[in-house]
Amino acid sequence: MDIKSLIDKLYRTGGLSREEFCEVIGKRDRETEQYASDLACRVREKIYGNNIYIRGLIEFTSYCRNDCYYCGIRRSNHAAERYRLTEEDILNCCAQGYDLGFRTFVLQGGEDGFFTPEKMEKIIKSIKSRYPDCALTLSVGEKEEDVYRIYREAGADRYLLRHETADEAHYRMLHPEELSPEHRKDCLRTLKKMGFQTGAGFMVGSPGQTPETLAEDFLFLRELNPEMAGIGPFIAHKDTPFRHRPDGTLKDTLFYLALLRLMLPEVLLPATTALGTIHPQGRELGVLSGANVIMPNLSPVSVRGKYMLYDGKLSSGAEAAENLEELKHRMEKIGCRIVTDRGDAAGWMRNRDKESEVQEVERNTI
Repeated sequence: MDIKSLIDKLYRTGGLSREEFCEVIGKRDRETEQYASDLACRVREKIYGNNIYIRGLIEFTSYCRNDCYYCGIRRSNHAAERYRLTEEDILNCCAQGYDLGFRTFVLQGGEDGFFTPEKMEKIIKSIKSRYPDCALTLSVGEKEEDVYRIYREAGADRYLLRHETADEAHYRMLHPEELSPEHRKDCLRTLKKMGFQTGAGFMVGSPGQTPETLAEDFLFLRELNPEMAGIGPFIAHKDTPFRHRPDGTLKDTLFYLALLRLMLPEVLLPATTALGTIHPQGRELGVLSGANVIMPNLSPVSVRGKYMLYDGKLSSGAEAAENLEELKHRMEKIGCRIVTDRGDAAGWMRNRDKESEVQEVERNTI
């Protein structure tokens, strides 16, 4: 089967075999890349129209207990500038974002033991009580099930946890021995079970990545069926062991975005900051390959340059929440529009409505 036919099969059936993924990834050309992007755009438009959902990103701590070899805030990077936002700082960010029109806030940070479950519970409840019409997404790493339950019961709606790579040998190349790929996958399954809108994802072009490891990523995402899938190019950081490794490419990232949209039609798919970092029109090109989410930075300006996961990370211009008008204009130029509702995943909304109908029937029969 030729590559175009395999792309059509992915669109029709939502899946490929491991061998077929390897073939599509390893043998595509410029024509089939464009074909996949065009098809992915049509799928996005069929489900979400021309709507692009915005999330206000609040990077609230740059401390992290982990030592991932690719990350600029790894614990052994003593050159990293560390900071923590207070609850008041976080609420001020939310207030600014709400006034700008944001209806989803994303709390992202390293795995920082300072923010105990009790402290996070208080912050979550404060945000949700002040902004009950907003969704709250957490991206704070691997936790035990009882901690996730505290977050969920406090009101958190979504959780982002990139699996980074689904291939065990590749995972071992990117992480120290104390981190486990199976534990990370189990965390994602637990989050799904608890009712979080769950996000997984991987870096594109990370050291050691091959068509075979990427096939494992796509197969895992197919199995997990997340509401969100975040992928972006690997970008080296000068203070990590991978400082001299080449960055992931624009064309690879766009192609894999398109494949994800074809495989998971209803997924919320960000055009990431990293994509905007490697190309001036990276955001737009991501949207034109099937993405439908953008996460401008709501963090205080004083700390944006300190949350440096990789070199050159953007936090100004259209990446900054206060420049939302610029982002709106850029999206309008490619035929899309920024919307300011919660932007829940289509499949999650449908399942929620079905559950509500069942509960209503049960109440009426009692």
